[in-house]
Amino acid sequence: MTFQELGLNEPILRALADQGYEQPSPIQAKAIPPALTGRDVLGCAQTGTGKTCAFAAPILQRLSEKSVQPRVIRALILTPTRELAIQIDDNLHAYGKNLPLTEAVIFGGVGQTPQVEQLKRGVDILTATPGRLLDLSGQGYLDLSHVEIFVLDEADRMLDMGFIHDVRRVIKLLPQKKQTMFFSATLPPEIMDLVDTL
Repeated sequence: MTFQELGLNEPILRALADQGYEQPSPIQAKAIPPALTGRDVLGCAQTGTGKTCAFAAPILQRLSEKSVQPRVIRALILTPTRELAIQIDDNLHAYGKNLPLTEAVIFGGVGQTPQVEQLKRGVDILTATPGRLLDLSGQGYLDLSHVEIFVLDEADRMLDMGFIHDVRRVIKLLPQKKQTMFFSATLPPEIMDLVDTL
């Protein structure tokens, strides 16, 4: 199977080829086609199996189909750690380099001013850790009312790190009608409860 067969567009295929991607991994082959049609996706895969591409490529393709001005946050990716947030943002930048979309990453442990400045300039895709997201939202710097696609990455690690209540608070800030993608290495009962509420 090839990435072309999954239905990805030319600018994304070129970017993936530049990254050395040849064939989709099992999670990519299973998750990308339904994600491209706007369906919700629940993916269970270990770290290192290419899950970032499995949600990033469909987000980039779906958002690039219609541009919105001024730029508003149309996709939100929630992840448990700063390292992972930076890595996802780097991947989005690489896969979307041929597209007119902007992405930003926000996380705690650093000053918020540069992050706020970036948000004020307008962002299509935001990758965030829960604490900083709720913090900036509480200060009025974030408008999540236009989110069309929500990704919860490493859901089981969110649970292990005690972020599940923050995750529920973030979900309450999002529009009722949206595409949701959940990725987790394991699916404990608490995660399945969260999935069921969505």
